[in-house]
Amino acid sequence: MGLGFKDAHVRLTMGNEVMKTVEVTKATQPLADYTKKVKKEPVIITREGKPVAALISISNADIETVSLGDNPKFLALIERSRARRKAEGGISAEEMLHRLEKPKRSKIM
Repeated sequence: MGLGFKDAHVRLTMGNEVMKTVEVTKATQPLADYTKKVKKEPVIITREGKPVAALISISNADIETVSLGDNPKFLALIERSRARRKAEGGISAEEMLHRLEKPKRSKIM
C-alpha cells in the first residue's frame, strides 16, 4: 500500500477507514519520518496491539492550546465553569462587551 515507512501496519477500523499503526517495539524509523506522514492521516503507536499514543497533524494551534487541551486541571476548570453557567445562568455577549469597554476619559483643561 505504499505506506512510506517500513514498520507501519494498516488496520481497518470503523467500517472501511484505514488507520496506520506502528508497534512501539518495531518503530525503528526516526521520529521525523513518522511526522511527515501524519499530514495525511494519524499514526497510532501500539504496545502489544493496544493503542498507547497517536501522532496527529496539528493546524491552527499554538503550543499552549495543544498542552491545555489534555491538561486535567484545565479541563476540570472548564467543566466547573460550564456547570456553574448551566446552574446560575450567564451573561449575553452584549453585556460582556459592555463590561469590558474602557471607560471614556473626560478632558481636563
